[in-house]
Amino acid sequence: MSYFIKTPDIVQRLFSKYIWRFSSNKKELYLTFDDGPTPEITTFVLEELKKYNAKATFFCIGKNIKNHPTIFKQLLDEGHSVGNHTQNHLNGWKSSNATYVENVLLCKKEIQQFNNSINKQLFRPPYGKIKPSQSKKLRKLGYKIIMWDVLSADFDTKISKEKCLDNVLKNTQNGSIIIFHDSKKASEKLQFVLPKVLNEFSKKGYVFKRI
Repeated sequence: MSYFIKTPDIVQRLFSKYIWRFSSNKKELYLTFDDGPTPEITTFVLEELKKYNAKATFFCIGKNIKNHPTIFKQLLDEGHSVGNHTQNHLNGWKSSNATYVENVLLCKKEIQQFNNSINKQLFRPPYGKIKPSQSKKLRKLGYKIIMWDVLSADFDTKISKEKCLDNVLKNTQNGSIIIFHDSKKASEKLQFVLPKVLNEFSKKGYVFKRI
């Protein structure tokens, strides 16, 4: 498995129409969580965020919203942002443009059933894999493509939870968008790492904001 922990500047420049991080002179960080909502795991995240009055952005899979509506409503009620992560966690590189866009719109319908006034059209492609042609179509529909500049790699079963924590602590800077996963696969690392990240950066005076 090959991936960047810290997204190289050249990648951010090559794909400049995507949002990789926020330029900020302030101590502000943007925690993001992909693949939920998931019973117990997403609720754990919400409880930890609440301890620090932290806000975050959840990129949700449509079928998980449908299966776990109470958790989805909870994260909305607690003031967090939500983004579209497709209905079925599609890999854009392996999907036709029509299939991909249709899947995004199915997820949008699930989101709007809870709050039709959500006007932040945030989208994150599963696996970070999206064709330029798909991106163009989604941006024409008003979506902002949200990527990240710090990858926790909590999904990687081959690394330790300590390494996962190190990935975040060593690579985060003002305005960073940090990616975690509120999924069963990532749960063990997430439960170890998230409280420590919140505590460490809070002590340094950082504020956790939603996108």
